[in-house]
Amino acid sequence: MCFSATASLAAGTFLAGVGVMTLRRVRHRSELAYAAIPLLFAIQQLTEGVVWLTFDPALERLNTAAAMLYSLFSHVLWPIYVPVAGWLLERTATRRKALGAAVAVGLSVGLYLLATLVSDGIVARPIGRHIEYDAPHLYIPAVMALYLAATTLSLLLSSHGRVRLFGALAFASSVLAYVAYARWFISVWCFFAALLSIVVCLHLSQHPNRLAGARP
Repeated sequence: MCFSATASLAAGTFLAGVGVMTLRRVRHRSELAYAAIPLLFAIQQLTEGVVWLTFDPALERLNTAAAMLYSLFSHVLWPIYVPVAGWLLERTATRRKALGAAVAVGLSVGLYLLATLVSDGIVARPIGRHIEYDAPHLYIPAVMALYLAATTLSLLLSSHGRVRLFGALAFASSVLAYVAYARWFISVWCFFAALLSIVVCLHLSQHPNRLAGARP
């Protein structure tokens, strides 16, 4: 599969439409954060389109800014946002406690990665028809494990079947992205996860009883 500015911009445009449609299906404020995931992925993919289009010495500052914005999504937002969105959806007390722990894990990982972005910055490079994001930090295996726990495995704690499906597919896509595209893992996995976020729309459109017992 070839990734390019066209792929990122097309994915972002498609997900923007999905995101708007998903938000229109919200019937309770506890669903809002989860419903916004496709739209947030749309912004991230459109941002990567800008990264692709600014690999030119004359546009270095714009490229650096776009790469940083993209990385704030990939490194900081998602490990914090995803478990919070799952926690807000949940109504079962025991599952909410477990998701609360996942929120704490995600917050720790997100803040750590934010600190590394601020201190060391990030460099985006077009290599092998993909983008490599170079953001060095310590404890990579531990950070990766906690990151995956927050962004994918946390959703498996949900009582909602399609939320668990999204988590399972996101985790499977992370394995595939790492095995096939390890050097470009961040870019490729975010692309896969973005497309998989259409499952969020399925949860909101195919669960007529999803609000039973919802919290105010």
